Amino acid sequence: MTAITAKTIRRTLLTRLVLAGVVWLGGLHGAQAGVDVWTTTGPEGGTIRALAIDPQNPATLYAAVSRNASPDSSDVYKSTDAGSNWRAVAIGLSGSPQALAIDPQTPTTLYLRAYRRVYKSTDGGGRWTLVNTSLPGSYLSTQNLVIDPQTPTTLYAGTFGEGVFKSTDGGGSWNAVNTGLPTYPPGYYYPHSNVEALAIDPQTPTTLYLDMGGVYKSTDGGGSWSPASTGLGGGTIHSLAIDPQTPTTLYAGTWGIFKSTDGGGTWYEASAGLSRSSVSSLAIDPQTPTTLYAGTYGGIFKSVNGGGDWSAVNSPAVVLLVIDPQTPTTLYGGAEFRGIFKSTDGGAGWRAVNTGLTNSFVVGLAIDPRTPTTLYASAYGQGFFRSTDGGGSWVNIAETVGVLAIDPQTPTTLYAGGSGRVLKSTDGGYTWTSHGAGQFPSSAFGNQILALRIDPLTPTTLYATSFAGGAFKSTDGGQSWSAILPRSSAVALAVDPQTPTTLYAGRSTGTTTSEILKSTDGGATWTAINHDLGVGTFAIDPQATSTLYVGGRDNRTGSSGVFKSTDGGVSWSAINNGLTDFLVTAFAIDPQTTTTLYVGGFDSTTRIGGVFKSTDGGQSWSALNAGLTTSQVWQLAIDPQTPTTLYAGTTTGVFALQQTTVGGAVTTTVNFDTPAPPGGQ
Repeated sequence: MTAITAKTIRRTLLTRLVLAGVVWLGGLHGAQAGVDVWTTTGPEGGTIRALAIDPQNPATLYAAVSRNASPDSSDVYKSTDAGSNWRAVAIGLSGSPQALAIDPQTPTTLYLRAYRRVYKSTDGGGRWTLVNTSLPGSYLSTQNLVIDPQTPTTLYAGTFGEGVFKSTDGGGSWNAVNTGLPTYPPGYYYPHSNVEALAIDPQTPTTLYLDMGGVYKSTDGGGSWSPASTGLGGGTIHSLAIDPQTPTTLYAGTWGIFKSTDGGGTWYEASAGLSRSSVSSLAIDPQTPTTLYAGTYGGIFKSVNGGGDWSAVNSPAVVLLVIDPQTPTTLYGGAEFRGIFKSTDGGAGWRAVNTGLTNSFVVGLAIDPRTPTTLYASAYGQGFFRSTDGGGSWVNIAETVGVLAIDPQTPTTLYAGGSGRVLKSTDGGYTWTSHGAGQFPSSAFGNQILALRIDPLTPTTLYATSFAGGAFKSTDGGQSWSAILPRSSAVALAVDPQTPTTLYAGRSTGTTTSEILKSTDGGATWTAINHDLGVGTFAIDPQATSTLYVGGRDNRTGSSGVFKSTDGGVSWSAINNGLTDFLVTAFAIDPQTTTTLYVGGFDSTTRIGGVFKSTDGGQSWSALNAGLTTSQVWQLAIDPQTPTTLYAGTTTGVFALQQTTVGGAVTTTVNFDTPAPPGGQ
């Protein structure tokens, strides 16, 4: 056993999680849950791909956020109070976000560059339209969309392999401007190498600089380009910044920083004090341009003498930086997974400013069964969170862990899935110990723990499945583990709550074949009871445990949905009236009225998520999605004391729902409809 603190918990999680099982312990109490409509409760944060600040009213900011489980779509958030609060102005725009640019003269006009698309808004983000005419469907990196500050209908876009394109009509049409840029020989897939960075001279905007395997300069608005790399090292330039007062002074961020004082004619290294890490972002104080900031994955560095030397500031690891043009001691940083941070003292101190920015991929969820206002959530890459007020607020108390399980008898004891190990906390998640290292197999795809199950009668007995295959058992509270199923794709596991020596497992046996296994002796021996269903997740009726539900795929028909057995898994039938090829990733069963159950997941074609409810043991289903937007649902849980309260762990945070009741029957006061269409339109 190795003792570790929260700081040393590995941040890497396997994104292709296949979550299994059912949770019915505890819940989110009514004051925090939405009444007949799903309400987001956090945790707050997300992966920030672009930031932009209104130059005329710098209390207005925009953030482009990558949707965690749908990488080819974008969300845009807006703040009008200097980051104190955020609200979504676009949800699910097609294409992963790459860049934001604001018209400096009419700042309600802004552009979003997404993968293979450019969007434009003329009303401060309220509505977005595509402006793609003549622009190739190529990738644009973060800094590769710039606006002419004097003629803002002129824009430039750098591409992946297609060079630079220019628009003179506000994005209405685009033309290539690549004369003088290096080209590949015939036969290459793309004619050019990637444009990694692009910058425009704020005083003479016909002067531009870009990196394409070296810095190139244009003095005629992109009409022609010439090399401007003398003295630069051979590394890729990730960021370019121009001194707004003396624009012949430039900085280039690579593995270190280089500086030019003659408009790119010559360069010299200006990295003293800077750790050798990739500089992903540069920001210059527009009033005192000898003060500048460098954003790296290792934190933020500051120079007050034009790059003569650098010092680390007390900061998080951010990959984007923007500076308030009117109060340049105020900076904002965008981070991977953790959202947005703000400094008001020139980088000396930073705080998270994520209120309303809920874009956390919740991969683990647990509730204290004795004090159900205490909740735990694990957000991918972001951290481990605790709420003691029924989800009203969340506190990050540890770094990222994976799937969660809670000891029903001693609920301050928690277990979490890691990479090839199981983590255990006995103090409510504040500190963790690592167990099982070397006892779980490895594979080329990793060995992330996918599922954890606890024997409710003897909670020192636990079961786990691994992405690398197999099922495992511990009888000493997670300290040691032994295999109970051979190495294979065992991704689903369930424990009979009344007779916990009875187990069920689902595993693949080939590309298109699978089986359900049953054990009645705690995993010592197994019997195959079905060869037709591919299982993603199980649920067991807590009152009649011979009734089981499976979310999975019928190998004979190829259809996905819910399947039910009432004889302990001997026979199964599809129960999908109201469900259409729905990939089920989570179940929740009402522990008091077990014919009421819920499934969460997402459509197999559109990938749009949702929740469905049945009040007749799965014979029919109805959508329960008001307020849930398009989030994919990976976790569901129900309050055992007030089972009309439900909450969901999704790709955009935790959502809560309080269903109203009249005379013991659940009634709805709004229409539970399918998720809203993407794009916020």
